[in-house]
Amino acid sequence: MKKTVKLDKDTKYTKIQELTYELKVSNVMTNKVVTVTPGKTIYELRELFRTNRISGTPVVDKGKLIGIISIEDFIKCLAQGEMHTLISEKMTKRVKTLYADEPIIHAVRKFDQYGIGRFPVIEREGGKLVGIITKGDIIKGLLKKLEIEYHQEEIHRYRASHIFEDIIADSTSLILKYNIVGKDFNKAGECASGLKKTFYRLGIQPDIVRRAAIATYEAEMNIVVFTEGGRLTVSVEPQQIKIEADDSGPGIPDIKQAMQPGFSTASEWVRELGFGAGMGLPNIKNCTDKINIESKVGKGTHLETIIYLNNNA
Repeated sequence: MKKTVKLDKDTKYTKIQELTYELKVSNVMTNKVVTVTPGKTIYELRELFRTNRISGTPVVDKGKLIGIISIEDFIKCLAQGEMHTLISEKMTKRVKTLYADEPIIHAVRKFDQYGIGRFPVIEREGGKLVGIITKGDIIKGLLKKLEIEYHQEEIHRYRASHIFEDIIADSTSLILKYNIVGKDFNKAGECASGLKKTFYRLGIQPDIVRRAAIATYEAEMNIVVFTEGGRLTVSVEPQQIKIEADDSGPGIPDIKQAMQPGFSTASEWVRELGFGAGMGLPNIKNCTDKINIESKVGKGTHLETIIYLNNNA
């Protein structure tokens, strides 16, 4: 049964959750990977496992990942007297992988979905093996990033409304606009990351920034995955943040169904790229205080969400 990661509306959003969207797999993976070529024998694999104290290794041919061989495969060959069999004959050829430019949140989802201990990491273009990632790598990477950013973040715990205190007007707002290119997965998430940095520089409370960053990321990804492009408009006002996402894509036939966790109309090739898990709209809803969606099939979609900047709104 496929599992998905759902954010809980009643949970206080943490720095860890924020970083799983910001950091890429390449930021935390192990770059130096012990590999083996398909022409080696199972007998030669024994020394490789013993020397490096590993329980599995990618099989690489001319830099490209073609399979993976594990300690379990080795034990089976040992029991069956097949120690001189070529690794190419015993390796697993259909390997679950991650792309180096995927956000860590995708890695977390795949660890949860497949229940395996490690993923080879490949380049999106060409399939070259560039690393390997475990749950331990994710934890160490997050802790390192937390250590670097902790002091910098804590000194910005101010009221978000302070940026408007010296402005005399009947109504004040700061408008931020971002253009999103559809199907450009290399740049996917850059707008959400830029918005997050801007919010921190404005002195907005970290918990509000985290919620806004996650909601913006999911809205941005929906545009990238399902449309040819669109725009994000973010309005910062003394009492609230409003996030609007507009596109001229295919539209949403059934909004109620689209709000169900795990439901997705993403194509198989998009899923293979690590996107389209069906948690976009549910996570947006759970990160924000209000959400409204207007969509026409064949015309496009307008998403509007609001996050209040204080508990009294």
